[in-house]
Amino acid sequence: MDASTDGSLDRPSLRDLPSVDLVLKTPAARLAAERFGRAAATGAVRAALEEVRRFLLAGQLASLPSPDHVALAAGDALARAARGRLRPVFNLTGTVLHTNLGRALLAEEAVEAATSAMRAAVALEFDLDTGRRGERDDHVRDLLVELTGAEDATVVNNNAAAVLLVLNTLGLGREAIVSRGELIEIGGAFRMPDIMARAGVKLVEVGTTNRTHPKDYAGALSPETGLVLKVHTSNYRIEGFTSEVGARELAEIAGERGVPLVNDLGSGTLVDLSRLGLAHEPTVREAVAEGADIVTFSGDKLLGGPQTGFIVGRADLIARINRNPMKRALRVDKIRLAALEATLRLYRDPERLAQRLPTLRLLTRTREELAALGAALAGPVAQILGADFSVEVADCASQIGSGALPLETLPSAALAIRPADGASGGLLNGLAAALRALPVPVIGRIAEGALLLDLRCLEDPEGFLASLGALGTAP
Repeated sequence: MDASTDGSLDRPSLRDLPSVDLVLKTPAARLAAERFGRAAATGAVRAALEEVRRFLLAGQLASLPSPDHVALAAGDALARAARGRLRPVFNLTGTVLHTNLGRALLAEEAVEAATSAMRAAVALEFDLDTGRRGERDDHVRDLLVELTGAEDATVVNNNAAAVLLVLNTLGLGREAIVSRGELIEIGGAFRMPDIMARAGVKLVEVGTTNRTHPKDYAGALSPETGLVLKVHTSNYRIEGFTSEVGARELAEIAGERGVPLVNDLGSGTLVDLSRLGLAHEPTVREAVAEGADIVTFSGDKLLGGPQTGFIVGRADLIARINRNPMKRALRVDKIRLAALEATLRLYRDPERLAQRLPTLRLLTRTREELAALGAALAGPVAQILGADFSVEVADCASQIGSGALPLETLPSAALAIRPADGASGGLLNGLAAALRALPVPVIGRIAEGALLLDLRCLEDPEGFLASLGALGTAP
């Protein structure tokens, strides 16, 4: 049979593939070499040509790409590989303090302070007055004492670390008394009994899951008791036939036997949230005033700062905690300290705190404000998505997140996106995946037959629409 008759002359051949050198001479390849380096560009061109080769051998190519097209493909691959894994996203999940999305957004003052600390040497552990070695905790100690009413304070890298360090310091080889109803599990399956075991403390459970009485604590106290631990159940609530011993009464019971009371607040807050229209959450100052010898709490949740764990309380106990060799392993760096100090300074101006601190600003946005934002966005979003989807503004409920006020929800508004023809959720799953692949990914949630984009955390609608406009072109 003649070659021209069976079409073999029309099929591309491996011999026709452009060489690596030829592709590297194209403008796109030269640009990639300038941006990513000659070696990386060469490797990417080889990989792009190998992909063309595979398609060619599988009979899936009707024609060969030009050297310019191969160079562009190599450059795109390099750009995708160079893109950081820790990428900004639009958090439209309806959870303000979303653990998987980094929890609290930092105030601009904190961002500026952290940036300044990154760009220059700082007096981290250097006393500028004496010219001698200083303590890094000094940068925030006075602020924490002022804001909490405690005698002294120290800081570590998160609240789990704070609890671990306190338990190890005060209870190593001894007993720690805890109510069964407070043996919590925090995110990532970290359980309080496991933390206590790692701290070298023997757990003594008292009471029952739903009811614990003063006599339970009093009966468990012994010469082997190192501390009494009270844990604020910030990520769940037990309701119904319940009873617990308040921190003030528990402080008296422990104090009579000379045993320190440690109150772990979990999220912790420095302000009365009820003044901002939110449900009341025990404040750190209240916990200190109730008689706790040590109080631990987080910096990156309701406080609205960087990830940190605080330990405040009696000066003699804080001194013991700071002498623990574990403290060095759990300390925070200059960047977080700078951001933390700037965040704490905002609390000195409570009248403007809700406007300057992103966490409180987002939590206090009204449903009416969010519904108006949704009305402005619904049309442009519908135009971008096209005829396959309908877009409308719907009422929804946001949550605070990160274990804070678990039963409280916030009236909110969302863009509810549904398949225009009433098709199944497969189309919504595909759209959700496409939104996650955008230059700035958009993260929502699928519920009740719709993809809901809760607008509570959206403060850059123009940037949101710009990112959404890349649908269909995202890699």
